[in-house]
Amino acid sequence: MGRRLDIDLVVGSSEIARRLGVSRLQVVHDWRRRHGDFPKPVAQFENVYVWYWPEVERWARKTGRLP
Repeated sequence: MGRRLDIDLVVGSSEIARRLGVSRLQVVHDWRRRHGDFPKPVAQFENVYVWYWPEVERWARKTGRLP
């Protein structure tokens, strides 16, 4: 069985971009490709990826993208 997540904390690339203050959601996919420590998506639905916000937030703080 997969892990249990609070659905309110599951975000897509546009939500990540908005929360981290970047204007293009493509930046999120660039980070995903360029940074091996960027969190892995928790699910994929066709071509849509979703992440668990606490993991992305932790990565963003560690890399200085979020104060």
